[in-house]
Amino acid sequence: MTGTGAGTGSAVRVLVVEDDPVAADAHALYVGRVPGFTAVGAVHSLAEATRILERTRVDLLLLDLGLPDGHGLRFARGLRAAGHPVDVIVVTSARDLAVVRESVSLGVVQYVLKPFAFPTLRERLLRYAEFRSAAGEAAGQDDVDRALAALRTPLPAELPKGLSAPTLDRVAALLRSSPEGLTAAGAAEAAGISRITARRYLEHLVDTGRADRTPRYGQVGRPELHYRWLAAAAGSVSKV
Repeated sequence: MTGTGAGTGSAVRVLVVEDDPVAADAHALYVGRVPGFTAVGAVHSLAEATRILERTRVDLLLLDLGLPDGHGLRFARGLRAAGHPVDVIVVTSARDLAVVRESVSLGVVQYVLKPFAFPTLRERLLRYAEFRSAAGEAAGQDDVDRALAALRTPLPAELPKGLSAPTLDRVAALLRSSPEGLTAAGAAEAAGISRITARRYLEHLVDTGRADRTPRYGQVGRPELHYRWLAAAAGSVSKV
């Protein structure tokens, strides 16, 4: 599958390496929606990725770790040893911090946990683009720090109309502290807001990859949606 980023002549060329075909196509579509990026393909194995890297220019890999023919980090290590200039963003459900540290040691520029929604990947790609655009010689330590900070400092994110950052942070904190999850009614009561409002905030957390929802069936009536926090986030949730 090939995406259509803005201005393909100068766009960052991205190869998605993901064993799940549905997720691979979704990630390639996400890439194509970010200005300045284009997806050159979505493949499902390291062998396929190798073939594309041998015959076309790729600037950035969106690399899963658990591929059918090997581990993504071993593949990244081989690319570094061969002097291949492609950058790597790891996209994985692996939450082991030892794996995160190994990724950093291999020069991985971002580490994105699955599942995620489009705004999460867009932010990471835009940070990478800012880092990539730095050119010339640093005048001093401040210039070096600014270049590196482009990869780590969250970009300001606009919330959907009608949502406020303080309330989002409050709902997210309630969800984080509830291992069994919350219903919209439970979150509304705890946060002091209406059930409809609570559900909007909970759905936003789902849309941005911070929470998931599952129906739970009772004795009678329609199933009730339960929301559960997926991954701890540093700082204000409204900026992620």
